[in-house]
Amino acid sequence: MKSRPPQPAPVDPELLATYAGALRWLHSHVDLERSHRIREPEKAFRLDRTRAILHQLGDPHDHLHAVHVAGTKGKGSTVAMLAAALSACGRTVGQFTSPHLIDIRERIRVGGSDISEGDLHRALVEVALAAKAAGVEQLHFFEILTAAGLFHFARQAVDVAILEVGLGGRLDATNVITPDVCAVAQISFDHMDVLGDTLAKIAREKAGIFKPGVPVIAAPQTEEVEAVLREEAERASAPIRFLEKELAFTSRFETTPRHGPHYRVCLETPRTVFDHVQVPLRGEHQAINCGVVLGVVDALRERGEALAEDAVVEGLSETVLHGRFEQVCAHPRIIIDGAHNAASVAALMRTLPVYVRYDSLVVVFGCGRDKDIAGMLRALAMAADKIIFTRTRHNPRACDPGSLDEMFEAYGGKMTQTADTLAEAVELARRAVGREDIICITGSFYLAGEARQMFLERPKSAAAPAGRAYPDAGPGARG
Repeated sequence: MKSRPPQPAPVDPELLATYAGALRWLHSHVDLERSHRIREPEKAFRLDRTRAILHQLGDPHDHLHAVHVAGTKGKGSTVAMLAAALSACGRTVGQFTSPHLIDIRERIRVGGSDISEGDLHRALVEVALAAKAAGVEQLHFFEILTAAGLFHFARQAVDVAILEVGLGGRLDATNVITPDVCAVAQISFDHMDVLGDTLAKIAREKAGIFKPGVPVIAAPQTEEVEAVLREEAERASAPIRFLEKELAFTSRFETTPRHGPHYRVCLETPRTVFDHVQVPLRGEHQAINCGVVLGVVDALRERGEALAEDAVVEGLSETVLHGRFEQVCAHPRIIIDGAHNAASVAALMRTLPVYVRYDSLVVVFGCGRDKDIAGMLRALAMAADKIIFTRTRHNPRACDPGSLDEMFEAYGGKMTQTADTLAEAVELARRAVGREDIICITGSFYLAGEARQMFLERPKSAAAPAGRAYPDAGPGARG
């Protein structure tokens, strides 16, 4: 028997009178991030609802300077690094990202701080009243949050808002904005049921954020994806620049006693020279994301923004991003990462032995049913010594651990177990590791968020500082 979608709560003044009530109203709407297969994307995703609400609010998005970030993997990292760089240049920066790890307030940030409960309450009330006045029905969870974020950014008079696309691009609620610059992180397979079953189709949907005259900074892509992005950029009259093509970009890996293993990147244009900039986040893929950030900075400078190169570099070094290659426990060593598609899991498996010394790797893994599960399992099989399949309690689309275990049999040769809950999986993992081993919890943002909350609530003596680098990290760590 099919479950009915949640019925939106009416705009009841008494319900909206409190923060808790406003959250209940928000969560009463369909959340496509957690929904099952979306049968008719063209009907499910529509920009007219968001536009109508924003019009009632005075079109706050039309008064914002913005950067719009699309892609499959690396969007959140790109937003975090760009926000840190611009903040160091004296800009008040708004960040709109998804999903959140623990608290919904993480999705809307100004000046590096989550939106307060009071400000989110006010924004949700304003959006609810605007929707009622506009006669908008059947709103979605993400549309409400997008409108709330744009309203809050305008109210806070941010200098620049950085918006991460939620899903795709063309029909995503964030696509109501006309940004100063668009950024495209690397594109790979994800959400095929909505965006299409080929990279070309996925790329075309993501290119839907391109606007006339708005420069696009793009990460290196496959030939197929690059061709589509160039075609769509020409169609939209949007100048596009790719790292390693129009933008002179290089990266290199090094290790030093002071900084340990890390990447450095160089980017040079007629306006800008960034020479041997240290990438603040771990992994080769983060070097690419950092390059996109520097390209966006250059594009903003081209449009007249006074962004000092030394301030940008200093800001990058202050980047904080929870839930990505983050150590949450020291004994045993436990790392969480929100890798949620095949390309991201593969990047994580390549990155771990570069930055962490260990004898054996135990992975606690859970993912959504709508993901490229085969691709994710192949990536795990290349690096993990043992895998414990589980599921998060926060995602109704979570794949059954037993089903994951059965699918993994095709890749053979590795020890596996299943656990009904993350807590049980972590306990199994603890029993399986020794002093020189590590545990990695990955597969979805929901799982990473549940794990982070679990360890934040434990005694401080058991947990490492959030985002701390491993003291024994080093290349060639795993033989």
